[in-house]
Amino acid sequence: MADKCCSSNSHDVKDVKVSKSCCDSNHDANDEQVSKSCCDSKNHDAKDEQLSKSCCDSKNHDDKNEQVSKSCCDSKNHDAKDEQLSKSCCDSKNHDAKDEQVSKSCCDSKNHDAKDEQVGKSCCDSTTTSKTNENNNNTCCSGGSKQTFIPLEDISTNPINSNQKEPDKFKMSYRIFGMDCAACAKTIEKGLVTLPDISTVQVNFSTAKMQVSADSSEALLPIERTVQKLGFTAEPIQQHNHVKTYDVVGMDCSSCAKSIEKHLMSLQTVSVANVNFSTGKMKVEHDGPSDKIISEVSKIGFKASLVENKSSSTKQKKSKTENNIIIFSGVLIALGLIGSYTALPEWLSNLFYGIALVISGYKPVRSAFYAIKSRALDMNVLMSGAAIGAMLIGEWLEGATVVWLFAIGTYLQTKSIERTRDSISNLMDLAPPEAWVKVGTTIEKKAVEEIALGQTIVIKPGEKIPLDGEILVGESSINQAPITGESIPVDKQIGDIVYAGTINEHGTLEVKVTKLVADTTIAKIIHLVEEAQEKKAPTEAFVDKFASIYTPIVFISALALIIIPPILGFGTAGEWFYKGLELLVVACPCALVISTPVAIVSAIGNAAKNGVLIKGGTFLEIAGKIDAVAFDKTGTLTEGKPTVSDVQVEEISEVELLSIALTLEEYSTHPIAKAITNYVVDRNIKKKLGKDFKNIVGKGVQAKIGDTIYYAGNVKLFEELDVPLNNLVQNIYEMQNHGKTVVIIGTEKQILGLISVSDKIRSSTVLTLNLLKQNSVNQTVMLTGDNDGAAKMIAAEANVGRYFANLLPEDKVSAIQKLQNEGYTVAMVGDGINDAPALATANIGIAMGGAGTDTAMETADIVLMADNLDKLPHTIKLSKKALMIIKQNIIFSIIIKVIALVLIFPGWLTLWLAVLSDTGAALIVILNSLRLLRIK
Repeated sequence: MADKCCSSNSHDVKDVKVSKSCCDSNHDANDEQVSKSCCDSKNHDAKDEQLSKSCCDSKNHDDKNEQVSKSCCDSKNHDAKDEQLSKSCCDSKNHDAKDEQVSKSCCDSKNHDAKDEQVGKSCCDSTTTSKTNENNNNTCCSGGSKQTFIPLEDISTNPINSNQKEPDKFKMSYRIFGMDCAACAKTIEKGLVTLPDISTVQVNFSTAKMQVSADSSEALLPIERTVQKLGFTAEPIQQHNHVKTYDVVGMDCSSCAKSIEKHLMSLQTVSVANVNFSTGKMKVEHDGPSDKIISEVSKIGFKASLVENKSSSTKQKKSKTENNIIIFSGVLIALGLIGSYTALPEWLSNLFYGIALVISGYKPVRSAFYAIKSRALDMNVLMSGAAIGAMLIGEWLEGATVVWLFAIGTYLQTKSIERTRDSISNLMDLAPPEAWVKVGTTIEKKAVEEIALGQTIVIKPGEKIPLDGEILVGESSINQAPITGESIPVDKQIGDIVYAGTINEHGTLEVKVTKLVADTTIAKIIHLVEEAQEKKAPTEAFVDKFASIYTPIVFISALALIIIPPILGFGTAGEWFYKGLELLVVACPCALVISTPVAIVSAIGNAAKNGVLIKGGTFLEIAGKIDAVAFDKTGTLTEGKPTVSDVQVEEISEVELLSIALTLEEYSTHPIAKAITNYVVDRNIKKKLGKDFKNIVGKGVQAKIGDTIYYAGNVKLFEELDVPLNNLVQNIYEMQNHGKTVVIIGTEKQILGLISVSDKIRSSTVLTLNLLKQNSVNQTVMLTGDNDGAAKMIAAEANVGRYFANLLPEDKVSAIQKLQNEGYTVAMVGDGINDAPALATANIGIAMGGAGTDTAMETADIVLMADNLDKLPHTIKLSKKALMIIKQNIIFSIIIKVIALVLIFPGWLTLWLAVLSDTGAALIVILNSLRLLRIK
């Protein structure tokens, strides 16, 4: 290439390579040739160029075959039509420079042509550059009409557009096993957040879930190993339907992992592939079936298999190991005790104690080491300190007993707490993992994750329904108890919706899939319940704050008790050292900390099993204080479906009247018209031949039958027609006062008859209200838009204590506020849609029919999945019981701690008694909370 690379007007740009320091930028300069005067040109056409002012400020350069002029960024004259440039374009570490061409004026131009391009601050900030099909003419820094294209997705920081977001962090969820109090969660958080490139760690003790956010996928690799060092077990949870984990067999070095990654990334269906050689695991985000990925891996000489959920077997194996350790340690302590009362030498008894201490104490001491390293003060630190201290002063029996009792207590607590978490895992097991999919004339079994919207699945009698969908073929009775809590099966036919997790009682069904596995009703229930269990109730938040202050204070007091009294001459050092160790054990606030979350998780799990979603501990606590419940009338206390209640005829027969009514109302979509047409059709009465149908807004309808025009409408319509109502006025008035809507049938000359339509009271309404009163709900209130007379009649029929009539939707808010001003804690019950303002104003909003509408699930604080009030008394009873148990747990935990503290100073408390009081109290608190799971 000519020496005048940048001054010529015409060049063969093949093999022209641009050095990274052409403008002191950061480029991959493989095979690039640049003339000395590359950047000397003063005249540039930089059309379609994206470059930053500070292009020449880069500090990292590949100077291979590179010659650069001093005036790299001196150019002042550029054609920069429509170009957007970031100041620090060349400060970046990451380029995708496909088809990239760089002009001399890359950094100093004031006027560029960069049509439709957006360049972020860090557009050039990369250490990795990918370049293909690159054409660069002599204007590498000085001319041409070539472009530097930097994809927006490669812009990593500070984009020029304010509404562009930084890339999402790498996030992963884990299930944690082995936590028996909230302090364990804090220890894990502090232990992980110090790892490189880990941004945030959130561990929820109640649900045993951990969320980790990292700057890179590699940063997540040591998570499981680090958690194990802290004394717990972490298992990844599948985050996305398209992200699957595989076991890979046959890799013998890390380059094998890279080969698999590169091969999979060449597939169009694969978005992300991450292979870990050390663990033999592969995470792939992809579309399509897993078999395709397994087949592709086999093509390059390895064997892959989809990882199934193995958590249950893992837990069983771990549980068996813990059992053996506890039993063996107990035998050793028993042998030591026997030896101390027989002729066995003391050293042999102490050897038994020492072995027991090492076996039972290894796990808590190791966890304590990593906890201290993470600056966390948890129960492992306190118990380990007490055990080691006992050993140092020669109390081998005390030390061995401390760690043994601690191991037993921890094991029992963990097993008990897992029972509370089973309420969610049981929900997850409701929907089957596979489904029969109809393909042409055959059916084949597929994983539910691989089934697409619109596909047809076949459900045989007795099988669980795998996905939400609409029935295309068949009829059956569906047991919806897993979703709604209703034990009576519901008849379903073509066109009806069925839900995942429910049971097909009889009859084969063909169902069109309407929701993917992640969007089914049962999946939303699980998500909402998990979210609810992760939300801290006010009481729990207060207890956590108290414990965070209490533990350090008592820990410091223990150290002071060991050091200060002997210095002042009050007793021997050994005596105060022992008391200090006792105080260390008493400092553990486990029973107090778990007193609230275990009760809340148990109550929310019980509610979910019975078809009620409680969206958090806060709402559970408030529901426990409810003493007034306000009900919307229509669709809540009543069926919400108008039905014909009375037919009164004048001049003609009832059959004739109903035939005319059917003809008039057949084409109307009004609920009252539908109620009349359904009533007539059910009696097999035929309609007449009508024409010239007309809707009279706000009044009724009309049609011509034969030569006569007939009308169906309200009083106002017939008053305008000047048709005399005569003695019917009194009947109409009485019907309206009973909450009925009256439809008058007639002509321009006379009234032919009346049809009254009413909304029936639900069969469960009266029983529900009576049960609420038995559960300390002092005030039941009905809110309705009906007139006062109708409201009074319905309130009496429903056994409601109080009612508000003639209400518009906004008036319902005022009614709720009136009750609150009177000192009541108010729950509002509605359908979650029309009553949204009132639901939001009440202390607790309760929506019905959650299984049928997503809106109800989203708007209310508590959701009754069934479309009735049957589970409302259970919800209030459960909430009040939960509140009582939380108070019992807190009071009991505090009393035990106070007694233990008092007994230390007279010398009546031993180390093993201190441990027993702590783990025993925690266990009693858990067992007390578990009673909530059995409430029916």
